[in-house]
Amino acid sequence: MASGFGKIVVGTYVEIKRSDGRIHQAMVTSLNEDNESVTVEWIENGDTKGKEIDLESIFALNPDVAPDEEIAPSPETPPPPTPTSVKVNKIAKNRRTIAPSKNDTPSRDTRAIPTRARPLQPQQPEPAPPPPSQQPAQLTQAQTQQQLQNARRKSNCVKEVEKLQEKRERRRLQQQEIREKRAQEVDTTIPNYEIMYMIRDFRASLDYRPLTTADLIEEHRICVCVRKRPLNKKELAMKDLDVITIPSKDVVMVHEPKQKVDLTRYLENQTFRFDYAFDDNTTNEMVYRFTARPLVETIFERGMATCFAYGQTGSGKTHTMGGDFSGKNQDCSKGIYALAARDVFLMLKKSNYKKLELQVYSTFFEIYSGKVFDLLNRKAKLRVLEDGKQQVQVVGLQEKEVKCTEDVLKLIEVGNSCRTSGQTSANAHSSRSHAVFQIILRRKGKMHGKFSLIDLAGNERGADTSSADRQTRLEGAEINKSLLALKECIRALGRNKPHTPFRASKLTQVLRDSFIGENSRTCMIATISPGMTSCENTLNTLRYANRVKELTVDPNQVMEGGRPNIHAVNQLDFLDDDWLSMSPQRDDLKLLCEQNEEEVSPQLFTFHEAVSQLVEMEEQVLEDHRAVFQESIRWLEDEKVLLEMTEEVDYDVESYATQLEQILDQKIEILTELRDKVKSFRCTLQEEEQASKQINPKRPRAV
Repeated sequence: MASGFGKIVVGTYVEIKRSDGRIHQAMVTSLNEDNESVTVEWIENGDTKGKEIDLESIFALNPDVAPDEEIAPSPETPPPPTPTSVKVNKIAKNRRTIAPSKNDTPSRDTRAIPTRARPLQPQQPEPAPPPPSQQPAQLTQAQTQQQLQNARRKSNCVKEVEKLQEKRERRRLQQQEIREKRAQEVDTTIPNYEIMYMIRDFRASLDYRPLTTADLIEEHRICVCVRKRPLNKKELAMKDLDVITIPSKDVVMVHEPKQKVDLTRYLENQTFRFDYAFDDNTTNEMVYRFTARPLVETIFERGMATCFAYGQTGSGKTHTMGGDFSGKNQDCSKGIYALAARDVFLMLKKSNYKKLELQVYSTFFEIYSGKVFDLLNRKAKLRVLEDGKQQVQVVGLQEKEVKCTEDVLKLIEVGNSCRTSGQTSANAHSSRSHAVFQIILRRKGKMHGKFSLIDLAGNERGADTSSADRQTRLEGAEINKSLLALKECIRALGRNKPHTPFRASKLTQVLRDSFIGENSRTCMIATISPGMTSCENTLNTLRYANRVKELTVDPNQVMEGGRPNIHAVNQLDFLDDDWLSMSPQRDDLKLLCEQNEEEVSPQLFTFHEAVSQLVEMEEQVLEDHRAVFQESIRWLEDEKVLLEMTEEVDYDVESYATQLEQILDQKIEILTELRDKVKSFRCTLQEEEQASKQINPKRPRAV
């Protein structure tokens, strides 16, 4: 062992100084000659810890283990020690490892030497030395003074390191004081208070410029905005965190909590930009001012206007479109439905429109699981057909003439009371249908303009396509498909594409005239929940709205819209082109899936195809069953006439038998045809169930 290590050996206990200023003992585990340092270990809170410390720092805290330096002879210095004195010195060196006997009394000089270092295990005891003479005691005292002088001699490098350590310790003390102060202020019952402080610190660095009534209303053919609602009572009760920040009039930030491999928590701040962003203090009147109000004039100019509310259930869609809620009661006068109707009647009084003698009508219907129901006619089931001019007609839909805003409010109350709702995997009460409220202007019986206001179903419903319950699967598939189709129809509107895939879903089929024509304008209000528990659904909503808006941002992408997705077509080549080309609806569905290849896997496409085929066959079977029922009534009447004929004494037996045979043949033919269709329908049900099982391992992402 090199002499530079002094009295330090492996197993010796020495005093060390920690970076936080603490001083405690540690055991030397190795001696590093190459960089003149030692490695020490200690136990703290049940864990073994260690570090490498240079010799100067060790000798500064443990001068008694520093190496002895040769002292030049002088008159005051005693002569070199005799072998006896060497023995004494050796005993003095090892005094930390030998327990002194009770009879030995150490001298004053010996007691003056610090005794901090301890070996790991005591060495074998040696015979007790004779009482030290005065000369070795003087030598030991001189060595101790020399060691203290050596400890005081520090290089500039060591001094600089110590200064840095002192600054670091001061900073750590300040940080510790801040943490303690925060700990006193924070409510420790909040599950994610660390994330809360991260968000609070991040927000403190932002420059807030929210949307105000003084901002200009810009003209957009396609307007996409986002509205954040406040935390509700349930979220406040569970102490959920607000992870949504709206720093300016067109920016939305999501603070998504993440966790590293070492379990360190951090924030991933994602930024989205839209036409308008409304914070949780914004009223319905303010939202209407920038979104739907600019569209009202469009319908007076013989145009088609559409306003959608899109988002997770409970994010504020129905509140935005229908009005404020007070418990289960809804104040319809403060929703966009009523605000739009109010402005329509105000516009009618203007001189340039008053001379047109326009009449105002309203319809209110819902689209549930691919079927249309009239909410103003006791939920009567309606049929959606295309006429010879390829115009979509909703057969049997009742239009109610309205004279004032109060008439509109009454219709909204009637319709909302009939709307379908239920439980989903995300919410206990979910809007399971798309509600469509339309304000129609007619001039001499012909349509002049139409404003469609749509409260879409909760977008988390689209994730229920792999549910064990068939009805839930069909609901989820229809919502998923309709939202994708809606996005592609808006894409076609923004790019002026020659073909709009409106037949891919019942929603876009009903709203076909809103996506076709140069005088069509659309607005989408994406509503989001601020809670951390809704972060995933919120991000899905923002991504969907962002994809809708970005389609019109870059004009260079207009030419790219007509290019077929070669990879997607090849991926779906396994589908039979013969039966795909049988229906325009299936053609649009295939096109829809090709354009959304990242979101729609081939298995999910097969499932959507099976669902579409199932819905078509269901309508056919029901229609045929009704026809058979009506025919059965006619058969009963014919059979009644035959039976009355047999009561006559001289009735024609041959005529009776011939007519009865004809009736039975008709029955057999029609009932056999119906039975075959029912068998095919049952096979389609099984195919749908098999297709749903193929997508069970990987749940599709909600759009």
